[in-house]
Amino acid sequence: MRSPIGWGVLGLLIERTGYGYDLVNRFERTYRDTIELSSPSQIYKALTALEDRGLIEKLPPRQPPLEELRQPKPHYRATAAGLRGYEDWLLVQVTQERQRSSLFAIQLAMLEPRAALELLDRCEQTYLAQQQTPAGGDPALGGASPLARRLVAEVKRLEAGQTLKWTEYARRELQAAIAAQEQAGSRGQAAGPQGQARLQRQAGSQGQAGSRP
Repeated sequence: MRSPIGWGVLGLLIERTGYGYDLVNRFERTYRDTIELSSPSQIYKALTALEDRGLIEKLPPRQPPLEELRQPKPHYRATAAGLRGYEDWLLVQVTQERQRSSLFAIQLAMLEPRAALELLDRCEQTYLAQQQTPAGGDPALGGASPLARRLVAEVKRLEAGQTLKWTEYARRELQAAIAAQEQAGSRGQAAGPQGQARLQRQAGSQGQAGSRP
């Protein structure tokens, strides 16, 4: 199952049982901007998909009071298979998050150093703006449990420190690469046309030597 909405609904049912409309409200309060919900119908589709996969099941219907003429709403709970699947999915998220971080570093290094440095500065400004928590706490955590709010606040604090440390390291590396380019350009200009050709031949021979097994 690829839908983050489906896994979000499963998480809510692991937390406690629920039914369709109840889950729509809990989903919006708990996840807010972290998982986008464009329509309540997505919750009902997720319930069907989860039940088809054996990850959730309907609770036995309770006997409604005599004055209630409406059909009782089906309540759901997570199954043992649902709990195992949810735990496995969380482990995959950790791996994918690390892969995304590595991919960003690789792709940043593909840019010319000056362009990469400018992009790094923009990324840092965007990140710092996102880290600013308004008065009263993070609104994205309004419906989450107190434990979830504490855990999210701590992971954000640690993540901010590590991200800013890496940004400073990357900035130093890019500045060193820019300085090396400028130094190489200065040597080439001082050497004249013949010296530039010699430097190019040397660079080419070094690249061929480095490519040999």
